[in-house]
Amino acid sequence: MVQNVAKTSFIALENIGKSYLQPNGQTISIIENINCQLQVGEIIALLGPSGSGKSTLMRMIAGLIPPSSGKVLYYNRPLVGLNPGVAIVFQNFALYPWLTVLENVELGLKAKGEPKDTRLQKALRMIDVIGLDGFENAYPKELSGGMRQRVGFARALAVEPELLCMDEPFSALDVLTAENLRFELLDLWLERRIPTKSILIVTHGIEEAVTLADRVIVLGRNPGRIRADLPIALPHYRDRKSPEFQALVDQVYKILTNPDLPDAPSQTTTTTSTLEPKVSSQPKYQSLPHVRIGSMAGLLELLEGRQEKDLYRLAQELLLEVDDLLPIVDASKLMELVTVTEGDIQLSSLGEKFINCNIDERKAIVRDLLQQNIRLVQQIFQLLQAKRNHRISEELVLDILENYFTSKEAQRQLRTAMDWGRYAELFSYDEPSGEIFIEETTSETEDLE
Repeated sequence: MVQNVAKTSFIALENIGKSYLQPNGQTISIIENINCQLQVGEIIALLGPSGSGKSTLMRMIAGLIPPSSGKVLYYNRPLVGLNPGVAIVFQNFALYPWLTVLENVELGLKAKGEPKDTRLQKALRMIDVIGLDGFENAYPKELSGGMRQRVGFARALAVEPELLCMDEPFSALDVLTAENLRFELLDLWLERRIPTKSILIVTHGIEEAVTLADRVIVLGRNPGRIRADLPIALPHYRDRKSPEFQALVDQVYKILTNPDLPDAPSQTTTTTSTLEPKVSSQPKYQSLPHVRIGSMAGLLELLEGRQEKDLYRLAQELLLEVDDLLPIVDASKLMELVTVTEGDIQLSSLGEKFINCNIDERKAIVRDLLQQNIRLVQQIFQLLQAKRNHRISEELVLDILENYFTSKEAQRQLRTAMDWGRYAELFSYDEPSGEIFIEETTSETEDLE
């Protein structure tokens, strides 16, 4: 049990990297140089923006996918195949609809070859612990979202894993159900009623991470890497309104909103949260946050005349998680419309000018910013100008992007660049032909005639 075990490492990641070979022969790096240890008796939260490799890293720890470089050690031995000490709770419940609650919970035990009597005993015990007594013979369609996720927890815990991995387990639930289930799980952990030595939770909620975790590992992206490994020394249960709690949340916001802040050195043990310079690989190509110009304009309007500049409190007011707010902030910074310092955000002089302009003046500002700051838009515009008919296939741009991004991400990057370019009236897009083009002006049309 947890109370009798010293804080010892049982899973270690050594120089972990993950990359994928693209159809064009290019290798895209998703994760690089991950070094850390998971210790018995702690809850660890993996936190970072979309694309930072949180779920990929968790799946490598579970042995579902192998690393491309480095190794996962399980009790000092390289992990080969599935990790026998890990069970996973997924965000989408992942229940078999034709099986009852009891049958779903028994699945993992059955896969392990547990005898029928032992399997039934363990499954019923965990159903009782997780609060599903009376629903053993119910089918998933009869259950609410919160109850379905309880089945997922019971199934994972029934196999008595050393490490319980949870991939955004509360994201598919409504706010109140998620909050209730979050604290019920914490109760079970603190009361040592669940047979697991450690918990690893992948989350995009900063407040959730600081509420639950003993350590918060903050990941960066392009490629995924550890930016900070922060111990959380506050005792459970934590007061979210306390200055200490809010200071920790602010610290995480500061790290996430300042990609130029030096990363913490990779650690095998965590004794400090001091951020020290580290040589880290830089993105090979500018990555665009996937947000619309209208979202940026909405943020600027909210910031006008606002006294409170704290990003954490702004997120609370807007009921936005980090994956929702940070892309808008990142895009606004990239366009030089806001400045972010020590977790505080405010309008830049250009941002103030933007919100006081009419629509045509706003488009002109964005047009200038795109041509100055956004490499992909610059490239598209230059390619269009080089063509006599001012038209190019989107496939040409995708071929360029797939040297730096996965095929799916290349598509998203192109869609974002086209959205921004079309807003600024730099170019247009013809979906049936898949062509990007510059619209002819009146003078150009007359010249052709």
